[in-house]
Amino acid sequence: MLETSARLLKLLSLLQTHREWSGLELAERLGVTARTVRRDVGRLRELGYPVHATAGTPGYRLGAGTDLPPLLLDDDEAVAVAVGLRTAAGGSVAGIEETSARALAKLERVLPSRLRQRVHALQSMTVPMNRAGSAVDPAALTAIAAACRDHETLRFDYRTHDGQDSARAAEPYRLLHSGRHWYLLGWDTGRAGWRTYRVDRLRLRTPNGPRFAPRDPPDTDLAAYMSRSISSAPYRYQGRFTMHAAAEVVAERMPATVGTIEPLDERSCTLSTGSNDLDELAMWVVLMDIDFDVHEPPELVDRFGVLFARLARVVKTPSAFTK
Repeated sequence: MLETSARLLKLLSLLQTHREWSGLELAERLGVTARTVRRDVGRLRELGYPVHATAGTPGYRLGAGTDLPPLLLDDDEAVAVAVGLRTAAGGSVAGIEETSARALAKLERVLPSRLRQRVHALQSMTVPMNRAGSAVDPAALTAIAAACRDHETLRFDYRTHDGQDSARAAEPYRLLHSGRHWYLLGWDTGRAGWRTYRVDRLRLRTPNGPRFAPRDPPDTDLAAYMSRSISSAPYRYQGRFTMHAAAEVVAERMPATVGTIEPLDERSCTLSTGSNDLDELAMWVVLMDIDFDVHEPPELVDRFGVLFARLARVVKTPSAFTK
């Protein structure tokens, strides 16, 4: 049988899994009687832990209190939290860098030496890259997430990629982080259709609009749907190519939010992507170093002809490399 102090820590660890435990389950896990479990729950309450009990067959779960109680983490959980805080300290959510660094410093002070070495090894062997994306207000993210959860219509001002401002109302569904930007998927009530919004381009209005009944999502694979929306819909030119390589090979050479890939067979696939500039679209697909055919847009085929003639002149004129 566990000693009282060790048993209380074990009980707290079980309750922090955020599930409801019956008294019998806890008694079996701890090797004590149900009466001892009730007594230990009382001790946790005296220490400030909000342990809630259900009527009938005794059941216990840990609720949210007014103060943050100490957390019990196993080794892998502690390392995961430390890595997550270190990532957040240089992340794309504005204003949490300093608080993440403070929380990480507190955690590292209490980490056992073996875990601190694992975290430091990961840090020392990782080369950070500057993010090109736009940072977003964490308050906006939490407000949007709450509206998604509570099915409340969002009202906001939105600036499109070409700088046009408009007032919008949308039924929010999901948030997505592409690695560069945060996006919101929602049903635009004014345009009667699904839309994907850049979170850093919207400014929330208060209060929220009315509650709504959730709609069926636009696709069973929301990640793929949002990837298609982000990679092509906002752009002036919509490119479609046949890539003469397996879909897996093409996918390794591009971020998911740059384009969408549909396999044709084991050696080829269709790539769809977008851009506001034909030259950017042309050079991007050329630099993938994969043979391809162009299907859309028609202007891109003509533009390739111009670029080919220009490059051919450079190749035929060696002195052009030294000018």
